[in-house]
Amino acid sequence: MDTFRAFRIVNEDGRIHGSIVNATVAELSAGDVLIKASYSSVNYKDALAATGTGKILRRFPLIGGIDVAGVVASSAASRFREGDEVLVTGYDLGVANDGGYAGYVQVPASWVVPMPRGLTAFEAMALGTAGFTAGLAIVRLQQNGLRPQNGTVVVTGSTGGVGSIAVAGLARLGYDVAAITGKEEAHEYLRQLGAREVFSRGTLEMGTRPLEKARWAGAVDAVGGDMLAWLTRTTDAWGGIASTGLTGGVELHTTVMPFILRGVSLIGIDSVSCPMEIRTEVWRRLATDMKPNNLAVIAKEIALDGLPDAFATLLAGKARGRFVVNVR
Repeated sequence: MDTFRAFRIVNEDGRIHGSIVNATVAELSAGDVLIKASYSSVNYKDALAATGTGKILRRFPLIGGIDVAGVVASSAASRFREGDEVLVTGYDLGVANDGGYAGYVQVPASWVVPMPRGLTAFEAMALGTAGFTAGLAIVRLQQNGLRPQNGTVVVTGSTGGVGSIAVAGLARLGYDVAAITGKEEAHEYLRQLGAREVFSRGTLEMGTRPLEKARWAGAVDAVGGDMLAWLTRTTDAWGGIASTGLTGGVELHTTVMPFILRGVSLIGIDSVSCPMEIRTEVWRRLATDMKPNNLAVIAKEIALDGLPDAFATLLAGKARGRFVVNVR
């Protein structure tokens, strides 16, 4: 444990970039729990942070990676013991606290989730923040009244991490899932995940009226912008839309009509500061009734050396599914 490999991000006169370095535990951010990491993952947020494309990191230098799974190496908190299998997603991991792209990760005990029975460390990171976000979206939609008998649930940005796991998780729960994608070559992939229908984004007739024909019992939207506005106009009475992302833009141009004439609910999904009680319940369900049947189809394993290519793929909009990073 003298030294271990880590992907550290630096800011050199305004040029933000990362590289693999040898690190020590003494250099890590302070914390109650030291985790010997097995796997991390690559999220869109990681790509923004590591390349400086988005202003994500709050200090430099910093080890990247907003997810980690592994075993407790040591703990000053009584509820964790050496050898416990654990995971961490969200909070300040990989943002202001050294993250998961390293052999060891040190964090506050209040961030640590015991590994739920039914998940391996690899599977937990095949899900990661993206999977947790998808799971949280599904739970919030169900709390809003979404049931399989209500009708079709649509998923946008469906080939991305959140979208892929939302499609697979909803299908596992028995929902009739429609997927929207801009990737023509990905239709069969989405059907493998459980989508009953796949729509090409470029062929959608979005219209301009405050209310269009009601099509969806619910929606998981990772796109935002015009796509989210269209969903507000096409979601059926008392349906819910879980907003999880912004790859299509941050502005939302709509009217109050869907909300006051159809009772549509727009539900914000914040995976970073989600309360621990809800967080542990979502992870329990991701390990049981919501666990995708086909994580092997969704996940691709890479090493730390593969991070720059993974970041480029994500930022170019060419990613499909999830990158799982073997940090051992």
